[in-house]
Amino acid sequence: MNFVEELKWRGILQDIMPGTEELLNKEMVSAYIGFDPTADSLHVGSLVQIMTLLRFQQCGHKPIALVGGATGLIGDPSGKKEERKLLSDEEVYHNADCIKKQLEKFLDFKNGANAAEMVNNADWFSSIKTIEFMRDAGKYLTVSYLLNKGFIKDRLAQNQDISFTEFNYILMQAYDFYWLYQNKNCKLQMGGSDQWGNITAGTELIRKKIQKEAFGLTCKLLVKADGGKFGKSESGNIWLDKNKTSPYKFYQFWLNTADEDAKSSMRIFSMLSQKEIEEIEKQHNAAPHERHLQKALAKEITLRVHGEQDYISAVEASEILFKGTIDDLAKLNEVIFLDVFDGVQQFDISKSELENGIGVLDFLAEKTKIFPSKGEARKMLQAGGVSFNKQKWEDEKTPVTMQNTINQKYILVQKGKKNYFLCLIK
Repeated sequence: MNFVEELKWRGILQDIMPGTEELLNKEMVSAYIGFDPTADSLHVGSLVQIMTLLRFQQCGHKPIALVGGATGLIGDPSGKKEERKLLSDEEVYHNADCIKKQLEKFLDFKNGANAAEMVNNADWFSSIKTIEFMRDAGKYLTVSYLLNKGFIKDRLAQNQDISFTEFNYILMQAYDFYWLYQNKNCKLQMGGSDQWGNITAGTELIRKKIQKEAFGLTCKLLVKADGGKFGKSESGNIWLDKNKTSPYKFYQFWLNTADEDAKSSMRIFSMLSQKEIEEIEKQHNAAPHERHLQKALAKEITLRVHGEQDYISAVEASEILFKGTIDDLAKLNEVIFLDVFDGVQQFDISKSELENGIGVLDFLAEKTKIFPSKGEARKMLQAGGVSFNKQKWEDEKTPVTMQNTINQKYILVQKGKKNYFLCLIK
C-alpha cells in the first residue's frame, strides 16, 4: 500500500517535500509526529495525526510518537494569536504519561521491525546545557530565517509581541527532528498543515548541521462544512478519555455529523478501503435518512477508542429515546442516563410533594412550566400527546406520585413527538 497515495485519495494530504514519496517507496522509513501535552487527554482533533501514524505503520513503515515533555513546558505558538499559559513540570509529565496510554490503543508497539516507538523530548533536553544548545543548534538557523516563518510574520504584522520563549520553540522542535534523525534514523516528520514552518526548520537544521537530507509532509487541518472548528461540540472538546467525554457523548458526536462532514470524516478516520467506503456512500445517498455513513463512522471510531462494551452501551442508550420503555430507562446507570438527557430542559421537583401526590395539570403547568397553562396541558393530554417515562398519560385526574419516578430520582416527560423534559427529584 502506497502511503502518499493513501493520503491523497482520502483527501488529507496538504504539503509534501520533493523526494518524500520516492523515499517511502524505496525503504522502510521511520517518521514522527509530535503531540503537545497541554492536557491529560487527546481529543478528536488529534485523531487526524493519530490515524496518519496508524496508516503509516500499516503501509510497512515505522511510526514514532513524540510526546513533548520539554516543548510542552513552552507551548507551540504555531497558529496562535497569543502566548499560551505555561504549565508546571508536574502537569506536563502527568499529561505526557496519560497521552502515552491513549496512543497505545492505536499503534502496535510490540510486533515487527516497524513496531511503533514512543519518545519524550524531555529525555534529551533535560541533559542539554543552554550554551551547548545555542552553540550546536542555534547558530544554524538565523534570525532572518525564523522571522520569515508564517506564524511569526503574522504575529508581528498584527503588532503582537512574541516572547523569546515562543521564538525559541521552533528551534527546539527543529532539534527534536535532528536528534531523532541521529539517534533513531528518523528521516521524516509529519504533522498538521500549521506545522509546516516547524518541520522545514528541522530539515534545514539537519541539512546545515550534518549535511543530510530529511523530509516532511503535512495533513490538512479539519474544519466543519459550516466553518466551525472540528472536534468541538456545544459543551467543548470531544475528548478520547471517557472520564472527560463519555462513550455515549463520543458516539453521539459522530452520529450527529452533518452529511457533508460525514463523507470526508469517513475517509479520514475509517480504516475501510476506498471500495468499502464508496459502497457505504452509495447506500447513504440512496437513503440519507437512514444515516449509513454516520452509523458506520460512529461505530468504527467508538470501537477503536472505547471498545465493544462501551460501543454497545452507547448504541442502546441512543435508541432509548425512539424505542425504549420505562424498564430500559431504569436499567441505565446514572452517568449514561444523565448523558442521554444532557441538554434537555430540567426542573426540580420536591420529593415530599410527590409523596403526597401532585395533580397532573399542576405538575405540567405550575410545578414545571412544561405547558404555559393548565388549559394547554389538558388539550395535549386529551389528544394523547403527553407521556411520562415513555408511557402515555391521558387521565387528568390521576396525580403524579413517587410511583411515577424512575429509580426514585427522575421523571421523564415527553410533550408531542420530540420535546423532552427531565424532572429531578430533590
